[in-house]
Amino acid sequence: MIKKSIFREYDIRGIVDEELNEQSVKLIAYYLGLEIIKKTVKTPYVVVGYDARTHSPRLFEYLTSGFNKAGVKVLGMGMVATGVNYFASYQTFNGIKPNASVMITGSHNPSEYNGFKISVNNTPFFADDIYALGDEIIKNQNIKIEDNKQFEKINAKAMYIDFMLKEFSFLKGFDIPFAIDCGNGVANTVLCEILDKLELNYKGLYCDPDGTFPNHHPDPSEEKNLKDLKELLKDEALYGFAYDGDADRIAFLTKKYNVKGDILALLFAKTMKDPIVVGEVKCTQVMYDIINETGKAIMYKTGHSNLKVKLKEVNAHLAAEVSGHIFFNDRFYGFDDAVYATFRILELIHNGMDIDKQIENLPKTYSTEEIKIKTTEDEKFLLIDKIKELLKNPPKNFPKIVDIIDVDGVRINFRHGWGLVRASNTTPVLVTRFESTNEQTAKEYEEEVNKLILLAKDELSNSSN
Repeated sequence: MIKKSIFREYDIRGIVDEELNEQSVKLIAYYLGLEIIKKTVKTPYVVVGYDARTHSPRLFEYLTSGFNKAGVKVLGMGMVATGVNYFASYQTFNGIKPNASVMITGSHNPSEYNGFKISVNNTPFFADDIYALGDEIIKNQNIKIEDNKQFEKINAKAMYIDFMLKEFSFLKGFDIPFAIDCGNGVANTVLCEILDKLELNYKGLYCDPDGTFPNHHPDPSEEKNLKDLKELLKDEALYGFAYDGDADRIAFLTKKYNVKGDILALLFAKTMKDPIVVGEVKCTQVMYDIINETGKAIMYKTGHSNLKVKLKEVNAHLAAEVSGHIFFNDRFYGFDDAVYATFRILELIHNGMDIDKQIENLPKTYSTEEIKIKTTEDEKFLLIDKIKELLKNPPKNFPKIVDIIDVDGVRINFRHGWGLVRASNTTPVLVTRFESTNEQTAKEYEEEVNKLILLAKDELSNSSN
């Protein structure tokens, strides 16, 4: 029985063998293949790569069989970083221009998970497209799909490496010392070869792809996973770079700071003329205010698929998530690629930017980390609606509201900061974050908004009884 829960907002993801098995994966590829044909051409080509997880090659075989049954031809590139997979969908191989791409990856999930990130016509296939695909598959589970593992092999990695060497040739011999932590993910299917050919001065940690992740979990947004990289920063390196399992998300560290994605976007924008930048609702107000002084900053929904679509819609230079997804439309293709972002950061340093000084010159704010409040899949969006309703006539002691942005949940702008409540698209939680010009005020905002969430829960509970 195929579970509806594997069909998520941004991708398809589940536990291998239990949820993603031969039957379910073949059916996903078959029905996805039919959708690709509807959206592209009669005999389309799909580029497919996979991450380091031990079961990824097996899922590739199941996918290939399903695509062949649907009449979609597979261009297989083997183990690659997600950025290489996206890059391949913009290239031409022996006269063949791909029509779609699938990356087999569990991203930063535990090793028993895997999944599929999908693009069609270089546009994310997500949200309603994925939900509709899931509904179709669940209704029609009895199709027999025979093994047909035939595919055409392509060398996307070599093309990507050549592109990077040309694009960043000016960095050759740059001797500033830095460290990388690949977390045994797939960043180093290309990264070290580029670094070595550019003769850069780096030290690598956990560069060998290993889908059991023996050293630490490949999620650089968790501080505990940066411990070994921080040790190198004490005396061997000036900067550090860390990557998630499929290398579409980056963490960048100086000796003083863990520089989040929104601050990176601000630093990149400083080097651009009339920059247009798309940020998510969790980004610091400092980013929006400073970019708006010389260009335009647009606040949009959280989620890599959402930001990719908005980036192209407004033809922005770049987009960013706090978590480290950075999307360059300037000199690149508009997708999130942590390997490419590494070289754009090195470019800033090479060109003389003092990153610590830039950060220290920013207006001082206090931001909380993301705070997750457990709820249920059924309740989380109802709670957001109830909170919006309560904010029309807020409690007596609630901080003075300047305005409310509801592009993704509720971002409440107060006199000295803001508070965010949004429903996660991937898990049964509400996500909150708070920022103010001082720590005490941010805590007050957090306290009052949490009271509002409890009130919303009580009112929902009472209305259902």
